[in-house]
Amino acid sequence: MKRNKRDILERLNAGEVIVGDGGMVLQLERRGYVKAGPWTPEAAVEHPEAVRQLHREFLRAGADVLQTFTFYCSEDKLELSGNVTNITGAQINEAACDLAREVADEGNALVAGCVSQTLIYLENHNEAEVKSLFKKQLQEFLKKDIDFFIAEFFRYAEEAAWAVEVLKTSGKTVGATMCISPHGDVNGLPPGECAVRLVKAGADIVGVNCHLDPTSCIQTVKLMREGLEKAGLKAHLMIQPLGCHTPECNLTGYISLPEYPFAMECRTLTRWDVHKYAREAYEAGIRYIGGCCGFEAYHIRAISEELRAEKGCLPPASEKHGLWGEALQMHTKPWVRARAQRKYWQDLLPASGRPKCPSMATPADE
Repeated sequence: MKRNKRDILERLNAGEVIVGDGGMVLQLERRGYVKAGPWTPEAAVEHPEAVRQLHREFLRAGADVLQTFTFYCSEDKLELSGNVTNITGAQINEAACDLAREVADEGNALVAGCVSQTLIYLENHNEAEVKSLFKKQLQEFLKKDIDFFIAEFFRYAEEAAWAVEVLKTSGKTVGATMCISPHGDVNGLPPGECAVRLVKAGADIVGVNCHLDPTSCIQTVKLMREGLEKAGLKAHLMIQPLGCHTPECNLTGYISLPEYPFAMECRTLTRWDVHKYAREAYEAGIRYIGGCCGFEAYHIRAISEELRAEKGCLPPASEKHGLWGEALQMHTKPWVRARAQRKYWQDLLPASGRPKCPSMATPADE
């Protein structure tokens, strides 16, 4: 696989597709390296081999960008989460940057330094205090010379804009993604107005991540695009949804589902769902396409394979995967060989396989 490591903004300006990586927090929790609830990233220091391996799997699957494993890595969040090992945010940020850079250089990928929502904002909405946390993280990232920044997982446009304003002082490209539905942020600010606010704060890339499935996230990004067009503003679009089906979630997202967070596997997207998602996102004008919680390496490979013509290449992981099941042509069973075609998998409606399993749940907030 030939990968061109040019500036992220240059590549997006040229209309190139950027395949993002998958969310690491949920994957590492399932592997036994992160505690659900706090969701803080001490594993970058405690178990670097686990973080390194997950980065490597995403890279092999075709990710053009590796995000630093720094989700919820602000001192206020670490303190409240019961950080008994006394690992500092600076230690985590440094280790996470080193791990992402080490693996990214194996495949000429880019490294994105990531910051996320803070607890202080919810407590007092103090702009100076919130920005001081972002500034501290920014300074730690700049020591490692990451390629660009992503402010992700924000529920309030105001806080996301503050993060963008701080990150933009670096002079580097800044992406900003919010975990919101088509209804807008927690304060009811519509997606289009959220996008306008982020771009006016300095964001070069805007979009959504986490909390909702691909269908909802694509709808939200379309509304963001409409808002920007109405305001006469331009920005590149980015999307990194959940790797699960969550059609019931209209407000707070998947955290309101009865299955959250320990029984989400029954909702997992198939690789064919991801093919459909990647194509719909591309046709919606989105060029930075990845995944968040629930996305595994084979999902990222599916994005890369669906957009192989646009990217001009396939990822290394495709060497062990026949496109649209073509490798099944060698199967000994004729009914399995008959599945070696695109139409079969595109038209399939998978069964849950779970006796008495309801088709939908009743979220706590609905």
